[in-house]
Amino acid sequence: MKFDKEKENNGNVPMFTIGAMAQALDVHIRTLRIYDEQGLVVPERTKYNRRLYTQNDLEKARFIMLLTRNFAVNIMGVKIILKLLEATKIKPELYMDYMQTIAKSLNINEEIQQDNQNMISKRCKGYKSALKK
Repeated sequence: MKFDKEKENNGNVPMFTIGAMAQALDVHIRTLRIYDEQGLVVPERTKYNRRLYTQNDLEKARFIMLLTRNFAVNIMGVKIILKLLEATKIKPELYMDYMQTIAKSLNINEEIQQDNQNMISKRCKGYKSALKK
């Protein structure tokens, strides 16, 4: 694979495998596959069809996790927010700061975000325990 200096400067060099990406984000590989299936984070593919993620993909996935976990946004909401950010030409590395600024202006503080995380975590634990039965 040949690397392009311009791509490298823009964070667009494919370099993370799905396993490395999952580890960096502390998520299950299935989560990344869902993001791919939903068109949220679509990695490049090698000639052997292996997924390779870029630094921008990593930032975008972190942002998606912020939206879903801290702000309790569902996948459709994430898609809408990402389209709006892309339309305003905001760079992926600035998504997190931009969203936190908006949250602050709406008085969605860290305590509210933590409550959302706890609520979602409880929901996921209940779902996992139901699957074991």
